[in-house]
Amino acid sequence: MPAVLNRTARKTAPTDSASTTPIPRTAAPVLGIALAALATVVWSGSFVTSRALHDSVPPVQQAFWRWLVALAVVAPFGARQAWRQRESIRRHLGFVLLASLLGVTGYNTLVNQAGLTTPAANMGMIMAASPVLMAVFERASGVRLGARRVAGLLVACAGVVLLIGGGAGGARFAAGDLWMVAAACCFGSYSGLLRRKPAELGGTAFLFTTFLVGTVLLLPAQGVSLAVQGGFAVTPATVLPILYVAVASSAVAFFAWNRAIALVGPSRAGLVYYLQPVCVSLLSWAVLGEATGMAQALCMALILGGVVLGAAGRR
Repeated sequence: MPAVLNRTARKTAPTDSASTTPIPRTAAPVLGIALAALATVVWSGSFVTSRALHDSVPPVQQAFWRWLVALAVVAPFGARQAWRQRESIRRHLGFVLLASLLGVTGYNTLVNQAGLTTPAANMGMIMAASPVLMAVFERASGVRLGARRVAGLLVACAGVVLLIGGGAGGARFAAGDLWMVAAACCFGSYSGLLRRKPAELGGTAFLFTTFLVGTVLLLPAQGVSLAVQGGFAVTPATVLPILYVAVASSAVAFFAWNRAIALVGPSRAGLVYYLQPVCVSLLSWAVLGEATGMAQALCMALILGGVVLGAAGRR
């Protein structure tokens, strides 16, 4: 019987959607968690850069140039694969359009808009609500989450609710917080949608296609922003942060996150994503000089506790 189970495990081991090399079942969870952690740490920097650019680069223009540069970075690896898979992309065009709208066009534009009025630490903490949506989508698809993982999600989410409600330290609910709630919904929906990605769509081809479609969808808003707000000064202080979010936070982090979802699923990757507020708070303190009070410290404690509790749970 053990031999039969081992053969079955080898047959069903997760494989990279961009590669035919199978990954051993025992290694898949470790690799998936590591990739989710990589994406989470890299994305933490994007909240800081969004906040740093809030008074120099309009939100839509931040998003447009981010994705245009990211598209150029991914093109040498994904354009040819996307062309080869054009029939599959055409068949699943509705899925590609929705993923592009949620994960590319909508999510980062909303984050940049939130950065106009909300501190980076608060942005990261509110974004921690998105794993709850990921878990809901995964449960709706028939995956059992387990009691400990659900408990971990609820404990970590409590930190977000405490922050938004101002229950500790008198935290105030700013207009940017509403934009961040919308961004969290976009990202949670995008991550849940990835679980249903057609297997015939390769990872790199899918990444390139969503970057391309998402950038095209941003074109009308970019035109309006240029006409109404004008452009921005091209200096190292504006170009370098955009290059960071384009290369690291877009090309590298999205590939790592999409792969992590394929390996361990949205709810488990979402638990790692709960560490983002901690990373954002530390970075915003070190780079922007934003203070972290008792409310933020309490939220971080709840978030870390939820991650530890949920990570120990089994499917």
